[in-house]
Amino acid sequence: MPPSLSPAASRLPDPQLNRIAFVGNYVPRRCGIATYTRDLRCAVAEHLPGTEAFVVSMNDAGGPHAYPEEVRFECADQDVAAYQRAADFLNLANVDVVSLQHEYGIFGGEAGSHVLALLRGLRAPVHTTLHTVLAEPAAAQRQVMGEILHLSARVAVMTERGRTLLRTVYGVADDRIDVIPHGIPDMEFVDPSFHKDRFGLESAHVLLTFGLLSPNKGIEHVIRALPDVVARHPRVVYAVLGATHPHLVREQGEHYRDGLVQLVNDLGMQNHVVFHDRYVDMPELLAFLGAADIYVTPYLAQDQITSGTLAYAFGCGKAVLSTPYWHAAELLADGRGVLVPFRDSSAVAHAICELLEDDARRHAMRKRAWLLGREMVWSRVAERYVEAFARTRRSPIVKPRRGEPARPPRRELPQVVLDHLWRLSDSTGAIQHATYDVPSFNDGYCTDDNARALGLMVLVEELGFDTRRTGRAAAAYAAFLGHAFEPSTARFRNFLSFDRRWLDDAGSDDCLGRAVHALGLCIGRSRREPLRRWALRLFEPAIQAAAATTSPRAWALAILGVQEYLRRLSGDRLACGIRRELVDRLVRQQRANAGPDWPWLEDVVAYENARVCQALISAGRWAGDGAALDAGLLMLEWLWEIQRSESGRFTPIGSQGFYPRGGSPATFDQQPIEAQAMVAACIEAFHAVGDGHWLDRAWSAFEWFRGHNLLGMALCDPRTGGCRDGLLPDRLNENQGAESTLAWLSALADMTSLESSRCTSPAPASSSGRTTPASFTARSSPPTRSGR
Repeated sequence: MPPSLSPAASRLPDPQLNRIAFVGNYVPRRCGIATYTRDLRCAVAEHLPGTEAFVVSMNDAGGPHAYPEEVRFECADQDVAAYQRAADFLNLANVDVVSLQHEYGIFGGEAGSHVLALLRGLRAPVHTTLHTVLAEPAAAQRQVMGEILHLSARVAVMTERGRTLLRTVYGVADDRIDVIPHGIPDMEFVDPSFHKDRFGLESAHVLLTFGLLSPNKGIEHVIRALPDVVARHPRVVYAVLGATHPHLVREQGEHYRDGLVQLVNDLGMQNHVVFHDRYVDMPELLAFLGAADIYVTPYLAQDQITSGTLAYAFGCGKAVLSTPYWHAAELLADGRGVLVPFRDSSAVAHAICELLEDDARRHAMRKRAWLLGREMVWSRVAERYVEAFARTRRSPIVKPRRGEPARPPRRELPQVVLDHLWRLSDSTGAIQHATYDVPSFNDGYCTDDNARALGLMVLVEELGFDTRRTGRAAAAYAAFLGHAFEPSTARFRNFLSFDRRWLDDAGSDDCLGRAVHALGLCIGRSRREPLRRWALRLFEPAIQAAAATTSPRAWALAILGVQEYLRRLSGDRLACGIRRELVDRLVRQQRANAGPDWPWLEDVVAYENARVCQALISAGRWAGDGAALDAGLLMLEWLWEIQRSESGRFTPIGSQGFYPRGGSPATFDQQPIEAQAMVAACIEAFHAVGDGHWLDRAWSAFEWFRGHNLLGMALCDPRTGGCRDGLLPDRLNENQGAESTLAWLSALADMTSLESSRCTSPAPASSSGRTTPASFTARSSPPTRSGR
């Protein structure tokens, strides 16, 4: 099963890295990628002890393998459907970042194309470590790499040459590239003699090459150099450490190794070459490295961008002799090692002899390498990867996936389905939160959401849809507000536990405002006389309490509630007086706080912002208050402009920092309540001034729910009426709580009412033309369907 998901942790915005998935080969598979993935995962887990770090491992034809417990999912490398299942697993696990280890040979399909099925299906951002970057890729390799780069939020390479190739060959922006060296174990700087007795080499000069054997390693060129070396240094021993690459064994057997052994015999070097044909563990490898006087990497391919064995030897303080493949040329520059031409045994012999005959140079080279290697130890590399993962986590996906063009706004309305609202509701009222779409009893109820739910029931009734189920639900939500009302203060308590214990003595000012808004809707619009009578008993004391609050949003919500009340009882002098007082407060505060570039009435643009504009525009429209109307339209116009992306998409102020005066607006997390408030305010502005561009903006804010947003992801589920809890930097918050669901349903009800009225009465034409309203339905019980 996927790693456990904490409901509370998933609901609250959290910039921490709580869950990281590593994808690649993994031990006990015997290859460099498997070892690297294991070492990186362990180092990150040690650096972040509170983070869950698990692995999706690639299985080859030799699998399955006896993996350690951190491997949570296995993926057959030649089965493209397995990659899709892996994506589903990671999505259900709700990981924060996926760390992909990429090498063409470890994934199935042409040029490793199967991995694209995984990347395309992921919701989490991807950080890809590229172990190979080709300067002249084949057509298929270029296509696959281009798509991987497109689907990765950030990429890491281990050398500056890799960064240059990504920029010049593949067009990757420099600010998306992390250069992080290959990690190494933290080994003390010791004299080689300390380890030689373990291998019976006390008096020998030890040359070492380690790693999986294959023809591109060039070991034969070192063997051919040995006669010249031994002639001057007869105590030289060349240790070749490592098994033959398993893929090579499957295809050719031990043909390459046998050829090397035969070459040793032909040259008479049997006493100077030792083959250790096995895969060694880390302690034994470090002992071999410790015993080496010179480490040799005679590789044949210039375009090798990364060598883990080179990194290990260099960082552990070895004098290194190498051919000038890209990684070696960069790491060993400026006298940090010795470079010799490719396939040149004479040059190899000469360089080895020079190093053995110049102890001061060899030891100085070792010391420089060891000191520079402190930046390569796994603890330091893990720190840099964690920083890169955090940047990946904060990187919004602003481009649609390949093959998925940006979704244009649609001008049709879906049916309203209330299944998920019924799932969240019981005889007490609406439950606050959900884990995915399952109600969270642990979080209980709140007056805020029950007031919103009661208001929605009035809206659906007004639209002509009234059933026993909606009537029972309206009664439950109203009963909750009645129970929350405290007569001595005329305020409403807010939070009720699932076992029906109040958790606070008095709710916030905003909670009071939302209750007043719901009560006003009941009185002004409901056709149920008992409901109107019940609401009237609470309304008068509640609006007087609202007049004593200090929150501009509470004032705005109370104004909207009074406005609804006055639809039916327009002669009420008390209500009119309170509306006038609250409107005047908002106008005065806006004038006092506004500046040339800041027309807002506060020093921070926070939450449910457009409600303030809606209240002023509504009061200006119905009470003939020109100052209120002007202030509301001015702020709404500004609010719209600062909440619009470069591509024209509605982008509400994020809750992770909001928008302080003199600062920058937060992009995430984006909340459904902001889109709903903008829809309602734009509709109010359209009715007030008849300008069609407000209608267009209402549609644009509405389409935010359906995927016309920065991530191109729909938050609403038209099949159930549920709505995800927010838009995060890289994904949706998959939980579907009451506030978000009611925001979607209320916005849909407002748009349905607007389009219905435009079809039955003349209205100024929108610049985008007229639309047809959709029908309005609600199911009494959830439909039968397969799991999502």
